[in-house]
This record gives sequence, C-alpha cells and structure tokens, in this order.
Amino acid sequence: MSMFRVEELHKTFGEKTLFDHISFSIEKKERIGLIGVNGTGKSTLLKVIAQIDGKESGELIHANDFTIEYLPQDPELEEDLTVLEQVYYGNSPVMRTMRAYEQALLELEADYLNEACQKKLSDAQEKMDDHNAWEANTMAQTVLTKLGVTDFSKKVNHLSGGQRKRVSIAKSLIQPVDLLLLDEPTNHLDNITIEWLEGFLAQYRGAIMLITHDRYFLNRVTQRIFELDHGKLHQYNGNYELFLEKKAEREIEQDQQEDKRQNLLRRELAWLRRGAKARTTKQKARKQRVEAIQDDTPQEKLGNVDFAIGSSRLGKKVIELEQVSKSFEGQTFIEKLDYLIIPGERLGIIGPNGVGKTTLLNMMARRIEPDEGTIHVGETVKIGYYTQNHEEMDENLRMIEYIKNTAQVVHTSDGQMITAEQMLERFLFSRAMQWTHIRRLSGGERRRLYLLKVLMEEPNVLFLDEPTNDLDTQTLSILEDYLYQFPGVVITVSHDRYFLDRVVEKLLVFQKDGPIERYYGSYSEWLDEAKAKEAKLQQVKNEENKQQNLAFKQKSKQTKEPAKSAKSTAKKLSYKDQQEWDTIEDRIAELEEKQEQIEKSIADSGSDFAKAKEFLEEQKLVQQALEKAMDRWTELSVIVEEIEAERNK
Repeated sequence: MSMFRVEELHKTFGEKTLFDHISFSIEKKERIGLIGVNGTGKSTLLKVIAQIDGKESGELIHANDFTIEYLPQDPELEEDLTVLEQVYYGNSPVMRTMRAYEQALLELEADYLNEACQKKLSDAQEKMDDHNAWEANTMAQTVLTKLGVTDFSKKVNHLSGGQRKRVSIAKSLIQPVDLLLLDEPTNHLDNITIEWLEGFLAQYRGAIMLITHDRYFLNRVTQRIFELDHGKLHQYNGNYELFLEKKAEREIEQDQQEDKRQNLLRRELAWLRRGAKARTTKQKARKQRVEAIQDDTPQEKLGNVDFAIGSSRLGKKVIELEQVSKSFEGQTFIEKLDYLIIPGERLGIIGPNGVGKTTLLNMMARRIEPDEGTIHVGETVKIGYYTQNHEEMDENLRMIEYIKNTAQVVHTSDGQMITAEQMLERFLFSRAMQWTHIRRLSGGERRRLYLLKVLMEEPNVLFLDEPTNDLDTQTLSILEDYLYQFPGVVITVSHDRYFLDRVVEKLLVFQKDGPIERYYGSYSEWLDEAKAKEAKLQQVKNEENKQQNLAFKQKSKQTKEPAKSAKSTAKKLSYKDQQEWDTIEDRIAELEEKQEQIEKSIADSGSDFAKAKEFLEEQKLVQQALEKAMDRWTELSVIVEEIEAERNK
C-alpha cells in the first residue's frame, strides 16, 4: 500500500484550471521530480500536499502519524532566532529536545556556577541520549557547514538572502519526516554545494518530491517524473533523461492521433456536404459526431523557435577591459583584469557566490564604474541585460501591452517580421493568455515575460545574470535554442551546469582567493579538469605526509639509540635529572587529570563547535605533553634501575 495518495484533486485559479481531478501515489523513499511550464501550478501542488493551500475537491490519504516538511522558494524565517535555533525549529521530539539542549547550554554559559543551570543542562543531555539526538545535532552543524553557513549564533535578521535560503535548506534536511517537499532547492547554491546536496539526498531516509530548473540535478536525483500540463498530470518512470525520451514518444503519438482526427473530420464533412441519402436520425448523429471531433482539438503547440532574430549590426569592436579593478568595503573583487570580447563570443562567468561576477557584468553594462582601469564599448554595441532582480512591472497592463510597449515586431536575420503575439506564443504564452493582466501571473511567468521583453529589444550583446533561476525547464530549452541561433555576443553568469554546457564556449573562473582564470572549453570539461587537478594535489599532499612520517620515524630511531647507550654507561643522575625524576610522577598525574577535565568539557560543549574545537586543540597538546613525559619517565627509570643495580653489587 502506498504511504501517500492523492485522489481526484481539483483546484482552479481564476479561469485557469491548475489540477483537473488528478490522482497519484508516493511510495517510501521515492525520488520524484515535478516539472511543467511556470504558472501550471507546481508550487501550488506542493503547498496543497503540505496542507498550506486548500483544494476545491479531492482527497489526500495517508496515515495519522505521516509527517511532511516543505521548503518554499522564498522561505520566511523567524527574524529574532539564531541560525541554530531556526534550524531546530520544529515540533518533532528530536527538534524539541535539541532546542531545549541549546537553550540550557546558553543559560549555563551566562551563569556557569548556577547549580540550577547545571542541573537543567544535565537533564537536557539525558534527553538527548534518550531521543538519540546527538547524531541529528552533529548532522545539523555538518549540513550548515557544507551549505556555507559557519556562524551558528548569528541572528537570522543579519543574514543575506542566499544565506537565509541555505539555513532553510538545512532546517528542511534535518527534519525526520516521511515526505520532503523541495521547491527550487538549488537556487543561490554554487556548483560544489549542489553536488554535495545531490549526494546527501541520495542517502535521505524519507521520500522526496522536488521542483528544480537544474536538469543535471533533476537527472541525478530523481527516479520518477511528474509533468503538469494544462491541468493534467503525466507520470513517467525514470529520471529526466528518460522523461525526455518518453515525452517525445508521447508527442509523436499525439501527432499521429491528430492526423487520424483530421482525416476522420474531413471524411465526415465530405459526407455531410455531399448530402448523402440517409435516415434523418443517422444524419443528425453524423452532425453531432462532427461537432464532437471538432471540439476534441488538442492543445496548441507553443515554444518553437526556428529563426534567428536579426539583431542590429555588430562591428568588430565589442568590449575591451584594460587593467580593470573593483573593490567594496576594503575587499578587492576584481584586480587588474584585461579581457577582449570579440564578435560571436559565448562566455560563461562562474565561481562561488559573492566574488564579483555580477559586479563585472554591471561594469561592462556601465551601471557602475570601475575603481581603476578602462572599459571600452564599441559604438555599434546594443546591450540587452537580463538581471536577477527584474524591473518593476505595471501590474495593470496585459501581457501583450507590456511586450508591445517594447516592440510591435522583431525582424529575423532573413528579413521576415515576427509579431509580438507570435513571439509570446514562442515563449509559451497562448493567444488567449496574452490578454491576462500581469498581476495574475506567477513569479516564474513574470520572469519569462521579462526575458522576452529583453529579447524584443533586439540587442546584439546579451548579458544574462543567473537566467535559469525561477525559469522552468521548457522555457530554458527555448532560451537555449534561441541563443544557439542568436548572431550576437552572449555573456552569462550562471551556476546551471546544463545551461552552461549548451550555451558557452569559454569561461572566466572567479575564485574566493586568487586571480580570475580563463578557460577555453565547456563547463563540464573545466569541471573534470578541476577535479583531476584537485585529486592530483591531494595525492601529492598524501605522499608528502607519508614522506614526513617516514622521516620522523627515522629521526626518532636515530635519537633513541644514543640515548640507550647513554643509559647503560650512566652511574648516577645529574642534579637536573634528579630534580626531574623527583617531580615527574606528579607531573604525569597532573596531565592525566587535565586530560579528564578536557574530555568532560568536550562532552559538555555539545553543539558549540567553536568551544569544542578549542578543547580538542588543547586535548591534543596535553596528550603530546603526556606522551613526552611518559617517554622521559621511562628513560629516567631505566637509569635509576641501573644505578640501584650497580649499588647492590
């Protein structure tokens, strides 16, 4: 029996039907990818499953103790909580236990000698033991660290948008639930973090349903695909790659069915037009049959981009950067960068968040000025800039009005004209939908409309800043096809591996520490080389460590041999050795006691990683001192035994 079932779910939004009596089931540990054009109701479906949004009809069937965790695209956090408090925010016994433990720890830190606080912490530790919460506690901090959040005591209201998303992801991942719902979890994550998340989800104990534009991520994480299309739910067994194959087969079959429908309609109309003799009831039945065939019109096909927009002529000089530098608040992001952009260039800009990638685009677009150096822009250059935070839209406008305010038509490279209506169709907005007011559009639909507006300006140089965020996979395929035929220059900042592989031919690689590197080739090729380089460096490091260990052992062996010789010839202890011998046992006892105290402190530090790290470093030093003292005691005891044996002769 399925652990979760949805039966005959129906929901509308205005005149649009989001779910037309759809049904499906979710099994234990399933990995489901939910895809569909923006505005079809993907996020709404997750909210309905999480019982955040209501439904008009249908049933959600599951056990009474069934638990769900939902990560929205734009999470809302408690502003006054710390990072750890937010991550532990939940109603499960484990979450409550960890919150109580953290609170007891904070109270004891504030008043270390307070016996009530000590008792409260002791009780909290016992409950951590009872609920096996130590593993979850460690996992929470590990997940946060892997997601790039290291200051666990920082208040949520001091976090950036990207950090908030990462904290929300951590909170969702550590919740012990049966079904995890993730809406665009890879937004604002760099590629290293996305790869880590792929591996983490592969080991996740519950079932997962996720929405993502990252097609490599979708392909590697999911085992089943749900596609929402005009209120219907199509289900495919397999990952995204298999989905593409099976969807193509389904569309071919639909085309064949449409051919049969058209042939049947032509025959029936011909029969009626000839006025063939037949009984009146049969003639009436034929008319009804023709009407039924005509009503059974398939959904119009949208999204075909089979032309290149004839962007305005681009001269030989595009953009040249000479010794460009830029700093913010004392931190240098770009230093003495030289780069020449040539006609037809396809450049990807990659690197971790917060290293200056968008800053570089803004300088080339002349939105901000460099601190040093010069940026030369060719006279024929016409930049179209698709930004992460798009311009404000007049929500009272209809889509067609918004686009026509930019251009009524665009011109193809072979001289044809494409109207605004036709361009909207190619970007998945049907003729009927084009008269919808912007205020009724979903966030993803607005992003798609804004993208089309930028392209309608007919630029010859395109700047795309994270274009894949909040766009559906079908729109991304259309954009990629468009860029493939685009005759101008494309420069994109992106973390989307699939998009980069399809669009760019060169890379500028930004790093946290170090110069900006140039790479000629695809993103996947760069990634393979980077991994190989990292593996080689690790191998060299391991070999160096091995050699150092061998050298250390050899040196130790050499130093011990003369010591042994000295012991055998010694007849009495020196004054210094005698003093050391008289006190060394007390010294060893002190070190052993110190070691026990540190071990207790480590146990008491719990989730305070900073304190635990200090104690671990101190423990290491004490251990080294203890081992050294024990070795010295052994040396001295041998000498003392020899002296006593000599005396007893």
